Amino acid sequence: QVQLVESGGGLVQPGGSLRLSCAASERTFSTYAMGWFRQAPGMEREFVSAVNWASGSTIYSNSVKGRFTISRDKAKNTVYLQMNSLKPEDTAIYYCAADTPPTRSILSSWYTARGYDLWGQGTQVTVSS
Repeated sequence: QVQLVESGGGLVQPGGSLRLSCAASERTFSTYAMGWFRQAPGMEREFVSAVNWASGSTIYSNSVKGRFTISRDKAKNTVYLQMNSLKPEDTAIYYCAADTPPTRSILSSWYTARGYDLWGQGTQVTVSS
């Protein structure tokens, strides 16, 4: 069974940058979209960004727009999240997720956890001085 494996989390000072990666474990991996979510302690899981796997078009939450950039490498079955100008409120566990065949979610669902059926284990990002 395909697994998503995140990496790249860590401790960074405010204003710093991190790059998260999420790779699918199987070369036969197929997806309609991949997204990033985050969950801070005591909070609900929150949408961060997503990319349409075929077209490369992207969507972002307002809280990260202009600071974070999502990208994908189809040959490596990997999605990235470049996070710049990090703030303490970005501290959370970051999860990647995939919307896999056979049923494609509608675009609006990609903003919610409901739009994805495969999840990674999460990677911790801590922004603190």
